[in-house]
Amino acid sequence: MLTATPTPAGPEAAHTHARAAILARPQPLALKLAAFWRQCKPRVNSLIVFTAMIGMVLATPGLPGAGVFVAASLGIALVAGAAAAINCLVERHIDARMARTRGRPLVRGEIGAVETLTLATLVGGTGLAVLHLWVNDLTMWLTLATFLGYAVIYTVILKPATPMNIVIGGASGAMPPLLGWAAVTGQVGAEALALFLIVFTWTPPHFWPLACYRRDDYARAGLPMLPVTHGVAHTCTQSLVYVIALCGVSLLPVAIGMAGGLYLAAVLALDALFLARTWQLWRAYSDALARKVFRTSIIYLFGLFAALLADHFLGLPGAA
Repeated sequence: MLTATPTPAGPEAAHTHARAAILARPQPLALKLAAFWRQCKPRVNSLIVFTAMIGMVLATPGLPGAGVFVAASLGIALVAGAAAAINCLVERHIDARMARTRGRPLVRGEIGAVETLTLATLVGGTGLAVLHLWVNDLTMWLTLATFLGYAVIYTVILKPATPMNIVIGGASGAMPPLLGWAAVTGQVGAEALALFLIVFTWTPPHFWPLACYRRDDYARAGLPMLPVTHGVAHTCTQSLVYVIALCGVSLLPVAIGMAGGLYLAAVLALDALFLARTWQLWRAYSDALARKVFRTSIIYLFGLFAALLADHFLGLPGAA
């Protein structure tokens, strides 16, 4: 039996009418490419490429070769962008129900599903070809595994199925520094695994504060994020546990002789900042404080990798 679809009201009505207007007229190629670019999440992927670059620099006593550095950065960036676009493609119906994401190009009709899939395939395939031709096959295969881990295992399987999706799926997000290391050395050593473990442990307490202040959005979309399924208090407790673990994991570069006194001083200060903010969130939750913890987590990771880089070239002896 057919029923009439309710007419949306308020902001949702405006969004629906705007999308209909966009769909009613053909979009120039330049606008479609611009829409695809936004789906590649360039701001998020800048952190991915940054950590991959740091992995490359740390993998050699001096500076990595310019050719490998540029090719690996480009290849990883292209594959990461393709994975982000596939994520938008798979989640377009979910995105339409969330205030944070309903303005994405696929939801608004600025670009179609087939066009997104075609461009993502071309971009991702180009990235893998660059890694194969000008870097090495180990990096290419690891990057492909990272793509599948994020675009398929996390987006399609884990995210809609379990509140621990970000913990398991975080392995893909932790791969970039390892990819950078493999690009320069052609292998994966203890140092690369230490970088991987740092990002892997950092990911849940980075994401969970955002999930807390966006919990209504996730509930509306039907996604089983931890604050939705277990509540904000439990999520804050888990975040605190992970930050405590991160404080230990962040010392691995010193323990294995990869970094020295300069990194140690910086990371202890960063650990104290992240731990203090997460402790405050655990003691007295507010959405405003959750936003502050989320921003602090980004500062933490940028600061940690910048400290590794500074220590690599200017490090103080005697702390390893």
